Amino acid sequence: MSDTITITGNVGTPPENKRLPNGLSITSFRLASAQRRYDRATGGWVETGTNWYAVSAFRGLADHVLASLQRGDRVIVSGRLRIRQWDNGVKQGTSADIDAEAIGHDLLWGTTTFTKDERATGADAWAAQMV
Repeated sequence: MSDTITITGNVGTPPENKRLPNGLSITSFRLASAQRRYDRATGGWVETGTNWYAVSAFRGLADHVLASLQRGDRVIVSGRLRIRQWDNGVKQGTSADIDAEAIGHDLLWGTTTFTKDERATGADAWAAQMV
């Protein structure tokens, strides 16, 4: 069983791409999701911390992330959440990892231009059957 999560936040590190020997493309970055609450006493918003997530995108999504995102971009990420414990011999901790299924710019904060990947013809064929 996997948990699905959708997070809005800022790309905290430049996206990095790795290509495995079998050709699989993986792009990863850290996502910062600032937490805040409304303080009635001051009449303003108060920052209460930041949650950090390790985001990984695979295959075509990995290539599109590498070409489209940069550090500081406001994005929406949806995918499978994995919480894992780690220990490197010096430190130990907990990591929240997201295997991304969809990533896009958060249009509340700006605009973007979409360029369709010419290789994405499978979705077009499926959509044509639905009409």
